Amino acid sequence: MRRTTLVAAVAVGLLAATVAPAEAVVPDRHVLLISVDGLHATDLAWYVRQHPNSALAGLTRGGVDYSHAKTTLPSDSFPGMVGQLTGGNPATTGIYYDATYNHALLPAGTTNCAGVKPGAVVDLTEDLDKDKTALDAGQGLAGLPNSILGMTGTPQTLIQQSALPVDPATCKPVQPNQYLKVNTVFEVARAAGLRTAWSDKHPAYAILNGPSGRGIQDLFAPEINSDVGAGDWTTDNTATRQYDHYKVLAVRNEIAGYDHSGATRVGTPAIFGLNFQTVSTAQKLPGGGYRADGTPGPLLSSALDWVNGEIGSLTAALAQRHLTDRTTIILSAKHGQSPTDPAALTRIDDGPLLDGLNAAWKAAHPGSGDLVAYSTDDDAMLLWLNDRSAAAFAFAQRYLLAQNGTGNGITGAAKPFTASGLQSVHTGSSYFHTAAGDPRVPDLVGVVQYGVVYTGKKSKIAEHGGAAPDDRDVALVISGGDAHGGRTVDAPVSTTQIAPSILALLRLDPNALQAVRIEHTRVLPGLR
Repeated sequence: MRRTTLVAAVAVGLLAATVAPAEAVVPDRHVLLISVDGLHATDLAWYVRQHPNSALAGLTRGGVDYSHAKTTLPSDSFPGMVGQLTGGNPATTGIYYDATYNHALLPAGTTNCAGVKPGAVVDLTEDLDKDKTALDAGQGLAGLPNSILGMTGTPQTLIQQSALPVDPATCKPVQPNQYLKVNTVFEVARAAGLRTAWSDKHPAYAILNGPSGRGIQDLFAPEINSDVGAGDWTTDNTATRQYDHYKVLAVRNEIAGYDHSGATRVGTPAIFGLNFQTVSTAQKLPGGGYRADGTPGPLLSSALDWVNGEIGSLTAALAQRHLTDRTTIILSAKHGQSPTDPAALTRIDDGPLLDGLNAAWKAAHPGSGDLVAYSTDDDAMLLWLNDRSAAAFAFAQRYLLAQNGTGNGITGAAKPFTASGLQSVHTGSSYFHTAAGDPRVPDLVGVVQYGVVYTGKKSKIAEHGGAAPDDRDVALVISGGDAHGGRTVDAPVSTTQIAPSILALLRLDPNALQAVRIEHTRVLPGLR
């Protein structure tokens, strides 16, 4: 995957969002949301068959299993998590990926906005941290990594302001939560007097605070891409497990009625939870992934065992605190992972493709700069163009679909590709059903041929972000509390339906969510 930047034009104001009006405090109910990133519905079904007495099997038997749940498109972590907690898809939330481009904002670091040409990268990754090499993102804790539970519950204070894009109307940096166009379940819960907490993988997940900036009272966000050993916490599955375990410890503290650090008694949150990365890295790392028959290989199977044990520890903690009957657990995933067929993998270096596109554009338009302002390419191709005209899109489309070359397959051996690895190319406005000229939407969306992953290396064996079923078909189970036990729902559902369902479970109004009103997102079927 390569991302490139230049500036572009067109300015459009940001939409405002507000916290829903306060409601009466509801009885003592809790929703624990668990996102096991990469977990397909088929993975969960396979695991339950293999381990009928497991914690995951218990959740499935005791709840509603949605066997045809799909995550957002693109199937990236940021739109996936935002969708679960707002009820909206990217066209509504404005969040298309963790790293994107906005034709209306000014570049990061702009302090004098007069006469500055709009066009800015919107980076919601580890690059925002004060120190992305440190697990605490630069807070300065002594004794890391095991002191990480002492990390602040307001990690937005660890974001470099100079790394944020700038709003031309105010000439001030746009905070992650301000970039979100709609409110979140956390904001609705806060307005009702309920406690909220969440744990995720970057301080930039402060976006989940919502436009008010006050949605999450306790946000634990150790930096997963910080340095550990010879790489970061994602480059070795054992390290990923250690990283995820810190978040499990934080949630156990919250179940016990403390903040994530375990230092201050605050009461068990009404909405809280975490995401696991262990399954995702086991799907992507060399030696991981799936067997030829599509079932989990040894590393992935071991990762599922480990996550099962950690989830079992959370359910045991709930039981110890006598919270089982009052807590509904929602198990899902921000995204899947593709391909699950190892033979289908075709790794393509997108760098030469984009360099060639820019060179061809400049040759055809003497004196012009690069056509590509920014690119995000995992197992989809999202391009923001400096020239947003129909003619420029057509030029890029023709060029990309004409490029044949050689990538490499699962063994690293050479493997030919056609049409830049794409099966189709679309304008972003048509693909995402947005208004023409939307400054956030990609100008070009390339849907890849099955198995294509854009990377210049030979290590990654799967990715997410694309439109393949492997990317989007994820597990979704709601168990305990108001879920009818032992039921399977085969009808298609979306993970965006998790948000209104959380509010319904807490006896709050799902229509307090702006995205729910815009998209008419329904509560998941099968709840009392």
